[in-house]
Amino acid sequence: MRFTALTACVCLLTATAPSAQTPAPERTRPLKSLDLSLIDTSVDACTNFYQYACGGWRRNNPVPGDKARWGRFDQLRELNLWTLKDILDEASRPVATRTPLQAQVGDFYASCMDQAAIDAAGLQPIASDLSRIAATTSKEDLLRVLGSLRRDGINTLFTLAVGADLKDSTATLMGVDQGGTSLPDRDYYVKDDGKYRETREQYVAHMTRMLALAGADSDVAASNAKAVLALETKLATAQLDRVGRRDPKNRDNKMTAAALTALVPTIDLKTYLAAAEAPAFTEVNVGWPKFFSALNGIWAETSVDDLKTYARWRVLNASAPRLASKFEKENFAFFSTQLRGIKEQPLRWKTCAAAVDNGLGEALGQLYVDKAFGADSKARMTALVDALTVALEQDINQLDWMTQETKVKALEKLRLLNKKKIGYPDAWRDYSGVTVSRTDYLGNNRRADRDDVRRDYEELGKPVDRTRWGMTPPTVNAYYSSQLAEIVFPAGILQPPFFDRSADEAVNFGGIGAVIGHELTHGFDDQGRKFDGKGNLTDWWTEADGKAFEQRASCVADQYSKYSPGKDPKTGEPVFLNGRLTLGENIGDNGGVRIALMALMNTLEGKPRTSVSGYTPEQRFFLGFAQVWCQNVTDAESLQRIVTDSHSAGAFRANGTVSNMPEFAKAFGCKPGSSMVRENRCRVW
Repeated sequence: MRFTALTACVCLLTATAPSAQTPAPERTRPLKSLDLSLIDTSVDACTNFYQYACGGWRRNNPVPGDKARWGRFDQLRELNLWTLKDILDEASRPVATRTPLQAQVGDFYASCMDQAAIDAAGLQPIASDLSRIAATTSKEDLLRVLGSLRRDGINTLFTLAVGADLKDSTATLMGVDQGGTSLPDRDYYVKDDGKYRETREQYVAHMTRMLALAGADSDVAASNAKAVLALETKLATAQLDRVGRRDPKNRDNKMTAAALTALVPTIDLKTYLAAAEAPAFTEVNVGWPKFFSALNGIWAETSVDDLKTYARWRVLNASAPRLASKFEKENFAFFSTQLRGIKEQPLRWKTCAAAVDNGLGEALGQLYVDKAFGADSKARMTALVDALTVALEQDINQLDWMTQETKVKALEKLRLLNKKKIGYPDAWRDYSGVTVSRTDYLGNNRRADRDDVRRDYEELGKPVDRTRWGMTPPTVNAYYSSQLAEIVFPAGILQPPFFDRSADEAVNFGGIGAVIGHELTHGFDDQGRKFDGKGNLTDWWTEADGKAFEQRASCVADQYSKYSPGKDPKTGEPVFLNGRLTLGENIGDNGGVRIALMALMNTLEGKPRTSVSGYTPEQRFFLGFAQVWCQNVTDAESLQRIVTDSHSAGAFRANGTVSNMPEFAKAFGCKPGSSMVRENRCRVW
C-alpha cells in the first residue's frame, strides 16, 4: 500500500543541500532503547507508570509546530527522514554517474523541491481534469470522467480494488466498497453536537476558499461548497461505522457482477468500469451492500450540476497538497491546523522525502536498506521472532479457558503464520513503467498512482501474491495481515527505541519484542481470530470457546472505554476512548507484552540475573516497553484520534497493559489498591 505524502512549506528551489544562507536545522539525535534520563522519579511507578517512565521526556519534548503528535516513535521517523534526505540530495543531482534507480527517485524529489515551478504552473496540472468535468452534459458522460479519475488513483463515490477472497485467501477478487467523503470519519457528518457542527461549518468555509482560488466567483463557490457537503453527508449516512467494519463478516458480501449492477441500476457501471480500464470480472465482493443501495438513490436524485461540482471538488481536494502554494497552504490550514492542531507546515524537504517514499517506495527503499540496514539486524530479529513464537505457543497451551480442540487449531494457525518478512522484500518492485520528470511534480504522483492501479488490476485472476509488502522499507511500523497470514517488520522500525543491537536482552524484549508479540497476537484478536491459518474467514472455534473469548474481550473493551485523553472543547466534559474501536490493538498490546515477557524469561533461564543502574531485568523490560510510547499530542489531534484511530493513546497503551499484569506489580512492588493494580484484571492471551 502507499501512504499519503506529508504536506509542507516552501523551502529551497532545488534538491541540493541547504545553502549557507539557509542552514539546516539540527538533526534529531540518535535514540536509546532505554533512556534512564527520561524517568520522572517524582512519580510512583505503581501510581502512574507511564508518567514515571516518560515524564522527563514529555517535559522536555513539547509537540513541534509542524506536528500534531510528537513521541519517540515520531523521533525515529524523523531520523529516517534525515537518512532519506541524504540519499535524495545525492540522487537528485543530475550527474552522469547516477544509476537509473537514483535518477528516478532523485528526479521525483527534485520535482517536489522546485517550488517555483510548481507555483508557476498554478492550476494547470489538473486543468484537463477540470475541463473534462466542465464539458460533461449528462450523468453518463460524468461517469466516464469519474472512471478515468479512478484509473489515475482518485476515488470518488466508492472504491474499486483487487484483493483476496475473504473465504479463499489463495484467490483474487474484485472489490468495491463505501467511500466518497473527505472529512476524517462519518461521525463528522452525522453527529450533531457542537464540535461536529463547527467542523462542518469550517469545512464549508474551506471548500469555499479553495473553489474561489480555483477561479469560481465567491457566491458560486459558497453555494457549491454547501452542495458538496450535502452530497457527502448522504454518502456518510449510508456508510457502515468503524466499529461495524471491524467485523470481517460485515465486509464479506461476495456476489455476481450482475447482482452488483442490480444494486445500482441508476449508475451505468459498464461505462464507469470501461473508463477506469478495470479488468473484466464476473464476481465481486461488495464491502457494504447497504451503501450501494443508498448510492443508487443518491445518484438518481442528485442533479448533474451538483455531481459535477462534487467531482471538481474531489479532484481539487486530492491534488491540493501537490499544487501551487496557495492551494497547498489552504489545504493545510483546514486538514492539518483546524482538524489536528498543527501550527506550521514542515520543511519542504520533509514533504518531498515522504512523497518519494509514497510514490516510489521500494525504489527508494533499496537505497535506504543499502545505507541503513545491516544483515546482522535481520538475523537478530529472526531470533527474537522465533523466541516470541515459542512463548505464544506456551501461552496457548497454558490457557485455562480454551478447550484442547480449539488449542490444536490455534497452534496450527501459529505454525502456518509467515514470520519471514523482516527488513525488506526478497524481490524488489519494478517501477520502470513510471515516467518521472524533474519538472512535473503532480504528474509524477499521478503516474505513480496509475502504476499502482495497473499493478492492482493485473493481479485479478491470478493466485494471491504473497511476496508483496504493504509497507515500504523506511516505514517505522509493523503489521499483521489476516488474509495473507503474515507478520511484517520493515527495516525502518528495527532501530532504537524499538530495537538496539547494543542493548541488553531485557530492553529489546520490552521494545521490539512487545511489537512482535503485538503483531502475533493480532492473529488472535477480535478480528484476527475469525481467520484460519491460511487466511480464510471461517469459524474454527468451538461455541463455548468463542463465548469465553468474547467475555474476556469485553473486559478489555470496558476497561479502555473508561479512559479519557481529553475534554470536549465546547462542553468541557471528558471524552472517552471507544473500547470497541480500539479493542484489537488493546488485545495486541496486552497479549504482546505478556508473551514478550515470557520469551525474556525463557531466554534468561539459567543465566545470571543482573541489575543495571538499580533496575532488574523485569523492570528494564517494562521500562523499555513504556518508553516506546512516550508522546505529547495536540488537543485537536487527540480528539480526532478518539473517532478515527484504532490505537489507544500512549499513556493508555502503557498503563492499560501493565495494570493487567501481576508480573508488573511484582517487579515494582505494587500493592493491591495501587492505580497500576487493577482489581478486575483483564486477560485474553
